Amino acid sequence: MIGLCTDSNSQLPPLLADRYGVEVVPMTVVVDDREYLEGHDLDIDTFYSMFTEAHQPTVSFSEPSPGQFALAYDELIDRGCSQILSIHTSASVSGTLTAARLAAHTAPVPVRLIDSGTARFGVSCCVWAAGEALAGGASIDDAAGIAESLAPRLGNAFIVSGLDLIRGTRVARQRSVLSLEGDTVVVLARVDTIVDAVNEIARRTLAHGDGLRVAVGTAHRDVQPIADALAHAVGEAANVIEVVHFRVGPSLGAETGPGTVGCIVFAS
Repeated sequence: MIGLCTDSNSQLPPLLADRYGVEVVPMTVVVDDREYLEGHDLDIDTFYSMFTEAHQPTVSFSEPSPGQFALAYDELIDRGCSQILSIHTSASVSGTLTAARLAAHTAPVPVRLIDSGTARFGVSCCVWAAGEALAGGASIDDAAGIAESLAPRLGNAFIVSGLDLIRGTRVARQRSVLSLEGDTVVVLARVDTIVDAVNEIARRTLAHGDGLRVAVGTAHRDVQPIADALAHAVGEAANVIEVVHFRVGPSLGAETGPGTVGCIVFAS
């Protein structure tokens, strides 16, 4: 049996982690000088409740340690895995692969390390695609090749002003639909309303071809109506295979903010 592993910066939703039996190694998140393990002892809604008009928390995070990866690999081995595919953020922007490599050297089974060439939920998409391949009977080499080659085919569109749009505040006017292309945030369009934002994000998402798998991400729970509208808009399209929801956790939300909502997509 082949096991899958990633880290919590991937934002992998429980639905996909459970479906493919993925071990998710937590990052350490420090909020106002207090340490938490992402996905374990810091609830997402509690995290966003710390953002108020009067206070913006100081947030930092660090990659998992080799020891944390060793524990995850041991868990997969205990489940009967004789090989492990460990998929993580590009080594050009994170030290996560270095920690995983140190743990892999002492693992009692082969661990194939994958530099996804992407980051954040892009890594989850690589896990998602590899998990689908393994579920269909693919070899570890084939699944690794799929995970390694997916990054150029990923698309994304999002807003960070969802709370302003929901609350109807004046600064919501002419908010932007954005895309992260490499390390650069690109403005795709300007929008005035929630309907405009949903339609533009959906249009950009569905333009990625046929056989699409789409993840809809939500930060603060108050922007969930926008996420629900997005999921409905893309889910009805004939070229979409599946839509999943994920929450934008602290290690990503610290960068993008509570008002983030959007889609990431790839063609199967």
